[in-house]
This record gives sequence, structure tokens and C-alpha cells, in this order.
Amino acid sequence: MLDYRLDEETEALRKVVREFAVEVIAPQIGGFYERDEFPTDIVRQMGELGLFGLPFPEEYGGSGGDYFTLCVALEELARVDSSVAITLEAGVSLGAMPIFRFGTEEQKKQWLPRLCAGEALGAFGLTEPGGGSDAGATRTTARLEDGEWVINGSKAFITNSGTDLTDLVTVTAVTGTKADGSKEISTIVVPSGTPGFAVGQRYAKVGWNASDTRELSFSDCRVPAENLVGERGRGYAQFLSILDEGRIAISALAVGLAQGCVDESVKYAAEREAFGQPIGRNQAVQFMIADMEVRASTARLAYYRAAEKMLRGEPFKREASIAKLYSSEMAMENARYATQVHGGYGFMTEFPVGRFYRDAKILEIGEGTSEVQRMLIARSLGVG
Repeated sequence: MLDYRLDEETEALRKVVREFAVEVIAPQIGGFYERDEFPTDIVRQMGELGLFGLPFPEEYGGSGGDYFTLCVALEELARVDSSVAITLEAGVSLGAMPIFRFGTEEQKKQWLPRLCAGEALGAFGLTEPGGGSDAGATRTTARLEDGEWVINGSKAFITNSGTDLTDLVTVTAVTGTKADGSKEISTIVVPSGTPGFAVGQRYAKVGWNASDTRELSFSDCRVPAENLVGERGRGYAQFLSILDEGRIAISALAVGLAQGCVDESVKYAAEREAFGQPIGRNQAVQFMIADMEVRASTARLAYYRAAEKMLRGEPFKREASIAKLYSSEMAMENARYATQVHGGYGFMTEFPVGRFYRDAKILEIGEGTSEVQRMLIARSLGVG
């Protein structure tokens, strides 16, 4: 019999994160959001709670948990704010996970303890200004010269790349040509502050305004040859496996946003009166909120299923794509419904649903667009 109830330890974690989100994040995140400011102190407190170390072994400073516990934490954070949730998601699945999955023992010991403690953040430099979904079209290059990688090129839309806490960016770069004439793509750790590595200004974004997203450039940037992560020429394959896992995490984040829309709508429908009664007594409003809850509950089951298969060591690519596709589009729908329930106030920045609405759209784009997910699902069924 399937049983998706959380075990006692995971349920205890969920409650701790929920309390932190409501009591610490909720009262102040709106100010950070409107000032377009990264909440460094909040992120440090998330580190003190052990959130950045959730899926990593204790020997590297982690909590000894698994990827599912990270997803549960992401859902609870995103019920209140997606900016802090994506900071955690990117810091773990894109910043630290490549080093944990593919790095040498020396690299793990050097970088993971600070990343797991939330004392430092890592970023993953994959997307390029002209690349987008076509990640195989990488133009950034790295050549070996006198025991160093010399990197030239640029990256775009890189999360956590320019904060006061950022210690490193792992970048994909073309390091040669394979026997079949295709590009040899590898991944290389570039520490913050390395000469020739420049971090651009924060993007002016529609949403996720309290998270850090920037463009990066490399001009004869030199790092030691041992900064190569994993096997030379395996960078593209490594990136694909990291994204498969990340899609489950993004799904959890989307579910959190969608559930937050339900929370806020239920609260508002009970408080707001029109025509002499709370608007929650109107069947039209009841139906909108009911539909929102159905979508959030169904999407949660989708990411639970994908995480279950991943933790069992079974193939989970299709399930990850299904979860990411459905939950991201469902989050967008719930944000639209929640804004409608709030009426004019839903269009005001003082109400969380206005922030949710602005944050939801990127979920259909980041870590694989909805179109890419549909393509992957179709291919897994033998279509095309």
C-alpha cells in the first residue's frame, strides 16, 4: 500500500521550517523584495538551521538526510516566499551538488563544509546569453596552459553568483573536440574573486526580486587544472543528471507557491466582506479556492513520486519532467486565481499574492521550459 505520510523526523523538519518561514521570513521579506535586495541575514539563519546541508553526509558537514527532505523544506519556504526558496534550491542542487556528485575527495573536503553550513553559496554557470535551452551550444572555452585552465566566455541568468556569501561558480566550458567532431564540454570550479572573472550587476527582474541573478564573464581567467569537476568531457552529461534532480526540487518549490496561494486566499475570503457577508460564502470564490487546493495536492503527489523513484535508485527522468511541468503550470494558475480572489488588493505589492503572481512565471522557464519537459516526456514514451 502506498503511504505518502512523512516520517516523524521529516515532519519535525517541516514544522521547524514552516515556523521559521512564518515568523522570520514573512514579516520582512516584502521589504527586501521591493528594494531588490538579497536577504543575507535570512540566508545565514537558514544555514544555521542546517537547510543547506540537508541532503549531504555528515562527514562533509551535512545533516545526513536525503533529497526528499530538501524538497519538503523548499515547499515550506515557498509557501511564504520563492526568493529565499530558490536561493536554497540553487545553493544546494546547483551549487553544492555537482561537487558532491562528481568532485574529488579533496574538492569535497575543501568546498562542501562551508556550503553545507550556509556560510558560503555556490552557483552553477551553465546558461549563456545565446544558449537558453540549447545548453549543448556552449561557447565558453577553457584551455590547459601551464597547469591551469584559461577560461574565456560569458554566462547569463546565474543564481547566487554575486552575493556576499558566494564562494564559487562551477562553469561549463568547451575544453576540446571529441573524436566525432562534437564539442568536449567539461565543468570547472572558479572561486569568487579570481582575476579575469567578472560578475555583472543584478538583473532587474519581474519576480524573485530578493534572489541574486547575474551575468558572468571570463577573460583569460586562470584556475588550477585540479579545479576540473569530474571527468574531462563529461560536463554536459553531468549537467543533465543535475537538472533531472533539480526539476524535482523546482516542482516542490512550485507546490509551495501554489499552497501559499491557497493559504492566502482562504484567509482573505474569510476576512473580506462584500454585500454584507464574507466573500468566502460566495460559491464562485469557494470553487476557485477548491480548484486551487486540488491542483496543489495533485502536484505534491507528482513530486513525491519522482523523489521516491530517485531515492530507490530507479530511473526517474520522466517522473521528474512530469512533476516539473505540471507543478509549474499549476502554480501559475493558482497565482492567477489567488490574485482574482483578492480583487484589487491582489494587484497591490503589500499582499503576498501579488508577489506570488510575479514569481510564478519563471517556474515554467527555469531548469527546463515547459516545452522541453513535454519533449522529454514524449521521448520517454518512444514518440519522436
